[in-house]
Amino acid sequence: MKLEHIQIQTSNIQKTAAFYQDILELPIIEKTTGSVSIQAGNSILKFVEEPSFQSIYHFAFNIPENKLDEAVEWCRNKTDLIVIEDQNVITNFENWNAHAIYFYDNNGNLLEFIARHDLDNSENKAFSSKSILNISEIGIVNENPLELGNELISKYDLNFFTKNTNSEAFAAIGDDEGLLIMVRPNRNWYPTQTPSESNKTEIRLQNYGNSITLKF
Repeated sequence: MKLEHIQIQTSNIQKTAAFYQDILELPIIEKTTGSVSIQAGNSILKFVEEPSFQSIYHFAFNIPENKLDEAVEWCRNKTDLIVIEDQNVITNFENWNAHAIYFYDNNGNLLEFIARHDLDNSENKAFSSKSILNISEIGIVNENPLELGNELISKYDLNFFTKNTNSEAFAAIGDDEGLLIMVRPNRNWYPTQTPSESNKTEIRLQNYGNSITLKF
């Protein structure tokens, strides 16, 4: 499953454009007075301005499975990585066979670089913004994640993520290429103490050749 296009909100287009262009060094492909679209590998991340918006999103980017240590050093020159414990910034998701690091954008959104070792995407080149392969996760907040997951599966022929223990509090749909991460409201976004809130989100994804548009 591939997350082709994600549309979310920001309270400040100018600062958001500056962060993604100047800090993460991602190309801006379209910018208007009310929106900005950013190319992130094979995905597009679009922010729409809503001046009163005060909440945050969580989303992740896939990077080459052998480049997390380089990504740590690259990020440290640009932004503060979130410490997990004992000065360690890397999380080991053993069941998912993946490692990840976390940081914030200018909006306070929780961003993640994740190296999924079951993907055949290792690279020899030094890590750079061009190593950001695609949007691999977007968080969706719903009162009943498992029920929502079953609805999406029934309607769009999707599948629960087989590496995840899906429950009424936390469920994931998709695969290592792209995931919808569904959580209950007020569940803290790992690894922070920031509670999840339901925010307007639009997603265009590809699943086995089918283009699907979802609005939450």
